[in-house]
Amino acid sequence: MDKHLLLVHAHPDDESIGQGATMARYVAEGTGVTLVTCTGGEMGEILVPEMAHMAADQDDTLGDQRKIELTAAMAALGVTDYRYLGGFGTYRDSGMKWHDDGYAIPADDVHANAFWHADLTEAADHLVTVIREVRPQVMVTYDQFGGYGHPDHIQAHRVATYAAALAAVPSYRPDLGDSHDIPKIYWGAMSASRMREGLRRLREAGDTTSFEGMDPDNLPPFVTEDVNLSAMVEGNAYYEQKMAALRAHATQITADSPFFVMAEGSESDFWGNEFFRIAKGVPAAPFNEFDLETDLFNGL
Repeated sequence: MDKHLLLVHAHPDDESIGQGATMARYVAEGTGVTLVTCTGGEMGEILVPEMAHMAADQDDTLGDQRKIELTAAMAALGVTDYRYLGGFGTYRDSGMKWHDDGYAIPADDVHANAFWHADLTEAADHLVTVIREVRPQVMVTYDQFGGYGHPDHIQAHRVATYAAALAAVPSYRPDLGDSHDIPKIYWGAMSASRMREGLRRLREAGDTTSFEGMDPDNLPPFVTEDVNLSAMVEGNAYYEQKMAALRAHATQITADSPFFVMAEGSESDFWGNEFFRIAKGVPAAPFNEFDLETDLFNGL
């Protein structure tokens, strides 16, 4: 079997945060890896002062810069097949604002071309074409809440889910390629026990600023209780590649961000091991000591 993994993400940097080690591991093992990014990330917060002029309310060129960053990140992970949904610029980053309860919601003003406003069937058809071309056995995307409520993450979940269903129907749009049914679909996840452990270690060390306001006993919605996890890809051997990919997204992630602070000296390889919830298919052996699949392709 020629194994192939498809990942569907909302913005450049989401892929490296969520599955950077997984991508690097599968590439190293000879598995085909395709990344589809749904927007250019035009509305992202710019953390590099000298690039502040790229903001949407100024030069509005951040998408071009983030395209450069994604290219560098994929080089770090070894991924050669990475695409934008419908082509670069087809869908714009929708932006977001924070709800008082600590999760993301759509911004007050959303661009007419924003991904949040995309026609679901039209967007799904772009992905159907990719699915039928690369014919993955496994697809990874977000849960129905997009992890933390970002409208583009939610829309990426909707588009990926709908596209997977449409791609499997032989009579649906044969002009987009021969039908293909993806056997296993996963939602990226973060282990609650790992997050609690990491936060407690930081707080005990006197760090009160990393993940500011996050309480180990009252975790945010993007964290998944371990009972709902299905798989853990052990990617600690590819931790350095993941960190290099994160650093490549320089406008979005700073050297003193929690991603690097949590990882510094971490005995649990906090960012190396990546977790998943199964959304389609059946978890299969071998399992690790936590009763989690060790390989997303198990059973295929």
